Amino acid sequence: MVLDRPWERVALMASDTIKLFLAGDVMTGRGIDQILPSPGSPKLREGYIRNARDYVALAEAANGPIPRPVEPDWPWGDALEIIGEAAPDARVVNLETSITNDGDFAPRKGIHYRMRPDNIACLTIAGIDVCVLANNHVLDFGVAGLTDTVDVLHGIGIRTAGAGRDAQEAWNPAVLSTGHGRMLIWSAGLESSGISPANAAGDHRPGVALLPDLSADSAALIIERVHAAKREGDLAVASLHWGSNWGYAVPRGQVQFAHRLIDGGIDIVHGHSSHHPRPIEVYRGQPILYGCGDLINDYEGISGYEQFRDDLRLLYFVTVDTRTRELHELRLVPMRSRRMRLERATGDDAAWLHRVLGDASSSFGTTISLANDGTMTAR
Repeated sequence: MVLDRPWERVALMASDTIKLFLAGDVMTGRGIDQILPSPGSPKLREGYIRNARDYVALAEAANGPIPRPVEPDWPWGDALEIIGEAAPDARVVNLETSITNDGDFAPRKGIHYRMRPDNIACLTIAGIDVCVLANNHVLDFGVAGLTDTVDVLHGIGIRTAGAGRDAQEAWNPAVLSTGHGRMLIWSAGLESSGISPANAAGDHRPGVALLPDLSADSAALIIERVHAAKREGDLAVASLHWGSNWGYAVPRGQVQFAHRLIDGGIDIVHGHSSHHPRPIEVYRGQPILYGCGDLINDYEGISGYEQFRDDLRLLYFVTVDTRTRELHELRLVPMRSRRMRLERATGDDAAWLHRVLGDASSSFGTTISLANDGTMTAR
């Protein structure tokens, strides 16, 4: 076939790729829940703040008034248009909030996140396909909060992975069918992210898919499932909640673990837990995102870690060649959280993020380029 028209070339190239939108932590509880149309109880049990509305006040003191109630699209702001224009085949986020009216505050925890089910439009409006749940906040309101979260998400057609009523459900992948084949998304967490071993799912116990460590045996827990479920043409994603909140150094154990997963059949490693973006690696043609950073939260106005600029966020668009299953393009769009809403980052902010993330990723042989429009590509 001879293609003599540019748009036909574009169409052919598009048919040979599959695109994912990936993001780090989406935390729609606490202050975010308070500005949405149906806020729940603002009561908290934290050491310094006992009312979730105080987080709204901190954000307003930093950047100006926030209208209340806001529409469900408010927290996403400019990101909705950007995601829509990118037209990904799947949209995957780490949901780090219980969606429930029920449950008691989990004991021995300093922070609890809960969003009322009536505010679920905050997720549906963004077209989220999969919420990974193996994290340290999905059980903030106990088993009742966890089961409510899963039921609410399934009820509106959002798939989940990483948590459930027993170990089998927690370890099952989310499966998406697209015009370019299936995507299988496994979700697992580690204690290093703050997950308590007591929250691990068991044969008859609700909980999360918890990895005991970063050993070869732990990698095999995922790889064996990949080999059992993955068919020719499938795209496999491992979404991992791991590591500390701050800093750019990636522990050697995480690097080895991610490499083992790629060697074992995983096509994309989607890491999260850090409050800011961490390094990117392309290993054997496959992308490893060691920490995607936060996307939506109520941290605005909280001081203490200004050097990490956690007000700057990233939208990750991973495009994979459907024939080779290798990375075709990794596009990053810098955003800024202001008034609990995502807006496009300024040129200066994009340049800062480009420099810092580029420096942090360079030891992995990754090159990050900054375009005139403020977007970045990693290779």
